[in-house]
Amino acid sequence: MKILMHWMLASIAALSLTTTALAQEHGSKDEAKAMVDAAVEHVKKVGGAQAMKDFTTDKAKWSKKDLYVFAYDMKGLCLAHGANEKLVGKDMGQVKDSNGKPIIVEMIKLTSAGKDGWVDYDWAHPVSKKIEPKSSYVRKIASPDGFVGVGIYR
Repeated sequence: MKILMHWMLASIAALSLTTTALAQEHGSKDEAKAMVDAAVEHVKKVGGAQAMKDFTTDKAKWSKKDLYVFAYDMKGLCLAHGANEKLVGKDMGQVKDSNGKPIIVEMIKLTSAGKDGWVDYDWAHPVSKKIEPKSSYVRKIASPDGFVGVGIYR
């Protein structure tokens, strides 16, 4: 009985540590918004072309935990992508989530109305490969004419 009790307590402690470690690997809404703020300022500081290159290639600065910066123009062309460089230059305007929601179109609608905010959708998590609820915070940029965003898995 004592051995069983020790095993159960050890299991609970291990699960607690694992859950805490996983939570620390996931970015928060506040961290995503802060990255978008920094990305917008970076575009203003170094210009659109250099910023797009930086967002895609400078992982040390523009990728934190499971957060990364992405950018699209107002037609859906991928300008920068911190998680998948192969998407840069591709028209992603018609990409839909697993429920048929046109993700980039929703982001374009929000930012073209002069608003910034969250767009919710379901997307495959790059590590687990499972479809999970995701939210991306997006904000319009002037040069190039488009928007930047950072997404979190909820």
